[in-house]
Amino acid sequence: MVGVCMMVITVLQLLPKNSVMRWGDKIMAIDSLIFLASVLFSYRSLSNDDSENLEKYADWLFLAGMGIMVLAGILVSFELFLE
Repeated sequence: MVGVCMMVITVLQLLPKNSVMRWGDKIMAIDSLIFLASVLFSYRSLSNDDSENLEKYADWLFLAGMGIMVLAGILVSFELFLE
């Protein structure tokens, strides 16, 4: 998912610059950090005795990242259709 975020940031760099596209860049960068945090929590849950809490945090972070990605996709797609 981090790769997808990086690809979207790259594609947004190719589009004309306006306020929505700049926000899309920032949102996707934050989203990639959320996915990285999810991966770290998931990895730690594999090697930790208290894995239930860490798995729960990893799941919630992953779902939050997916939700943010959907919202950013809607934002970018509406901006592209309005131009």
